[in-house]
Amino acid sequence: MIEQVPVGGGSTKELIEQARTRRDALSSVDALMAKATGTAHDVDNTVEVTVDARGKLLRLWLAPAAVNWGPERLGSLIVEVAHVAMQEAVQASYNMVALQLGEDMTYLIERLSGMPAPARDPNADPGITVEEFQRRREERLREAERRAGGTAQPGRDGVTGGSRSRADDHGGYDDYDLDTFDPATLRSDR
Repeated sequence: MIEQVPVGGGSTKELIEQARTRRDALSSVDALMAKATGTAHDVDNTVEVTVDARGKLLRLWLAPAAVNWGPERLGSLIVEVAHVAMQEAVQASYNMVALQLGEDMTYLIERLSGMPAPARDPNADPGITVEEFQRRREERLREAERRAGGTAQPGRDGVTGGSRSRADDHGGYDDYDLDTFDPATLRSDR
């Protein structure tokens, strides 16, 4: 005899309604992915590319200095920048889909499409952690203190700094500490 296992989650009508809702949401996935775009540029701001999540080129901007790169290097640069823009567009599309269908369905779509979200890429650069940022900042402050020969005093955030720092050398602004920046110090003649 075949054992019957009930499907959890409610009555038959509720299950049918959930299935219809998911079907309608899935039909809108294509439209959501078509709306998502990504824009990227190279380090020198020579090339800027905007693409959609399918890789369709929507905009290409080249600075006048782009002629200095030569055809092979410029072509390669455009492809590299377009690839980064497409990764941004793909991630944006999955973010929109996840808002509508939930994380589990989005992951299923990623698996079925063969195009995982860039945020899930184990080889992607994760960036810098807060702890690493704080460690590097403390290191910079200690180095500035050592160079300045001042006494250690805790700053606003409790991090030990010197009585004289890079900020004293740069008109009150420390390149590494955004809290010391004063927009009133901006001048147009620099």
